[in-house]
Amino acid sequence: MFQTLTPPPGDPILKVMTLYREDPRSAKVDLGLGVYKDAQGNTPVMRAVKAAERRLVETQETKTYTTLSGDPAFRAAMAGLVLGDSVPASRLAGSAATGGTAAVRLGLDLVAKAHPHATIWISQPTWPNHFALTKAAGLSFKTYRYYDAENGVVDRAGMWADLAGAQAGDVVLVHGCCHNPTGADLNAEDWARLADFCAEKGVLPFIDIAYQGFGDGLDADAAGLRHLAARVERMIVAASTSKNFGLYRERTGCCLVIAPEGERATVQGNLEVLNRQAISFPPDHGARVVTMILEDPALRADWEAELTEMRDRMNRLRRLLAEALRDASGSDRFGFLADQRGMFSLLGGDDAQIERLREEYGVYIVGGGRLNMAGLTEESIPLVARGIAAIL
Repeated sequence: MFQTLTPPPGDPILKVMTLYREDPRSAKVDLGLGVYKDAQGNTPVMRAVKAAERRLVETQETKTYTTLSGDPAFRAAMAGLVLGDSVPASRLAGSAATGGTAAVRLGLDLVAKAHPHATIWISQPTWPNHFALTKAAGLSFKTYRYYDAENGVVDRAGMWADLAGAQAGDVVLVHGCCHNPTGADLNAEDWARLADFCAEKGVLPFIDIAYQGFGDGLDADAAGLRHLAARVERMIVAASTSKNFGLYRERTGCCLVIAPEGERATVQGNLEVLNRQAISFPPDHGARVVTMILEDPALRADWEAELTEMRDRMNRLRRLLAEALRDASGSDRFGFLADQRGMFSLLGGDDAQIERLREEYGVYIVGGGRLNMAGLTEESIPLVARGIAAIL
């Protein structure tokens, strides 16, 4: 049986990780892997997470199953964090998921069950797994232009021209904030126009928010999403806690679905059936930790303070890199880096240029020129700037 299988293509990010690990040079910089790193190059367990875990160990009395959609308290806490008060609970269905990836997949599986002929409109570029997850759900997709690489901003004209082809019943997949891989986000006017567009065309918005709190703040990063939620009849949100709570390996995500009150129970039941068919019960440890932090004022304050420190550090590194590139290149062609938000920016470059950055400067980024700002340090920025200015 298994002899019919063919080897899958290699993962480009894992390839960069391997090359970096095998590089014997001390002067090297890993800007490929998509995780937050502190000034020492570590991905720490956040203070509030450690405190919540200690409390959980001391007080938790059982490890039995929760429900097919996870702990209701987790769903409520995540709805408050992401949606605020934009949608009443009577219109909200949802489920815990094994990370943001599974939250996206659960939302897509729900679309496939409700409307199997829907086309998923995905930004170009995007997180590559969006395409793979859409295919795995048995759905077709089209892309819409999103990024103006020359100016480092959203390609609004291209975006709306392409989305004009969407039909009623289609789905538009949008990054909630800190767009991966470009760092270029929609503004308030864009979100308002998106709300009008979805309502007029009968298109379902699907928001993937994996970096809330990494851009301009928890509420600021969710403002556009909340505006949209308050305006449309139906919407899907996939939220991740991997980045903003640092719960990468705990795989803690949430899929939230906004629907009319009369449809909410049916949507909830279908989410639970989909879970039963895939994983039965969602994992609970990370979800319980998140719930404890969001419900406890002291833990939440400490979490928000540390998240602010992380965000401020990344935004400072952005400004420093933009300044260093201005000095190294003698131009402001990389000035957009300071205005973008989140962990990533996209510099472009072909495979040969990306390889030269590795070989000549020890700077590791993934194909297409995506770099992780959190992998920088103030000490490594001069080297990175010299390499980028010389090669890109």
